[in-house]
Amino acid sequence: MAIIINLDVMMAKRKIRSKDLAERIGITEANLSILKTGKAKAVRFSTLEALCKELDCQPGDILEFSKTQ
Repeated sequence: MAIIINLDVMMAKRKIRSKDLAERIGITEANLSILKTGKAKAVRFSTLEALCKELDCQPGDILEFSKTQ
């Protein structure tokens, strides 16, 4: 897929664990894991907004487009 998910990078920069982030944004750890691994087929804007609020970042910090993939 040409969309790269950099959620794990942002989580490492903010020093937050999956369990804590999932709890703060109101999704399961399993769903957060699906997002982190890039296996998600879609992301709700409300989830993306919650991630950006908690990680203090922009959507472009989490999602990246690559022509080569």
